[in-house]
Amino acid sequence: MYRIFFIAILALLSFNCDARTLRVFAIGNSFSQDAIEQNLYELALAGGDTLIVGNAYIPGCNIDKHLDNIVNDKAAYSYRKVVDGVKNTTDKVALSTMLNDEKWDVISLQQASHFSGLPSTYSNLPELKSLVVDQMPREDAKIVWHMTWAYAKTSEHSGFKNYGYSQDIMNDNIYYTVCTEVADSNSINQIIPAGPAIQNAREIFGDVLNSDGYHLSPLGRYVAACTWYEFLTGKSVVGNSYHPDVLTDEEALNCQQAAHKAMQEFKVVH
Repeated sequence: MYRIFFIAILALLSFNCDARTLRVFAIGNSFSQDAIEQNLYELALAGGDTLIVGNAYIPGCNIDKHLDNIVNDKAAYSYRKVVDGVKNTTDKVALSTMLNDEKWDVISLQQASHFSGLPSTYSNLPELKSLVVDQMPREDAKIVWHMTWAYAKTSEHSGFKNYGYSQDIMNDNIYYTVCTEVADSNSINQIIPAGPAIQNAREIFGDVLNSDGYHLSPLGRYVAACTWYEFLTGKSVVGNSYHPDVLTDEEALNCQQAAHKAMQEFKVVH
């Protein structure tokens, strides 16, 4: 039944049929791993596009550490790259090497999850952004922000104390901080609202989108990837034919709707 519903929606949607190859690079941590290393390539392929996905990965890496790494050209990252749906990992790679590996169309920045809603931790973002812009091969590449998610209500992550162990407070603080420190102060106006999408999905499924209280479960990873897909392609994810086998058609549709709602509702207004 739901498979038929998916096909019907897909037939009604007016997608851009011009196939494209988009090159996407995240300067991130385990939260970018959750969002883009699985599902995203497949969603794009099902929608008629091809992605080359790169992730500069250090667990828990924050803005200050990324800045130190790029200033000192440290070969400190695990470079995860998805090409033709296959992920390859190379250890001990510098940001300069990864930035120049492809002519990236989109480069995302993000804060470590435990600092994501603390404005005082963003003071080095202007310098980090400037150095990334200086090194990126394409002058017209888009610098965007990956807005991450609040922890599960039962999370035991030590950084959860920054928000009084409240999911609602953490979610609100992330939203406020991204709008002020990222958009207003640093003019990064293109925001990937993965966090709001996860909150939308929690309203549907309950607080079950995390695997360990802060990283995402397969369900949560699909929501995040759906959000990235819609942001990158400009196409509604609702009705996309791809979802991992661990999700039912109904679950996948609910995930897609949660992501689409976040993309529709989250706007940075100046």
